[in-house]
Amino acid sequence: MINDPVLLERRIKSKETRPQQILGQSIAGFLFLFGLLGVPALDNRFAWSSIPIILTIISDVLILIGFIIVFFVFRYNSFTSKVIVVMSNQKVITDGPYSVVRHPMYLGAILIILFTPLALNSWWGMIAVIPLCIIVVFRILDEEKLLSAELDGYKEYCQKTKYRIIPYIW
Repeated sequence: MINDPVLLERRIKSKETRPQQILGQSIAGFLFLFGLLGVPALDNRFAWSSIPIILTIISDVLILIGFIIVFFVFRYNSFTSKVIVVMSNQKVITDGPYSVVRHPMYLGAILIILFTPLALNSWWGMIAVIPLCIIVVFRILDEEKLLSAELDGYKEYCQKTKYRIIPYIW
């Protein structure tokens, strides 16, 4: 990203224009801030939960892995963006993490979502996990619909790379 200032500027300035994605991003932002961060903060303040320390440590490691995956995807795929759009010169990436799953960045995001409440010592924070994961699933399906329609070679890639985010599962 540092070597490509145009890419960095495009990623920073890009904004979603489709209403369903704007709504999804807004709800996800709210759930992340208040559900995954705010509720655990209150949970810790008032000692509603007690997570075994080993589970907290494992969660920390899995969150780190999630961030490493997301960072690696941003370094590997210069078309990765917060906005679902096909660029004029975009091509299908089929190697690296994209040879294993079609959406490796979302795998990293799911790890972060799933384990943040546990890392923050909160069972109550897990309430936001299911709706956030559902939003990610809908985003994946919407992204695949758009990419299949607008990106040459994406349908063939989907036939070759069977799994969306979790190998041998989905």
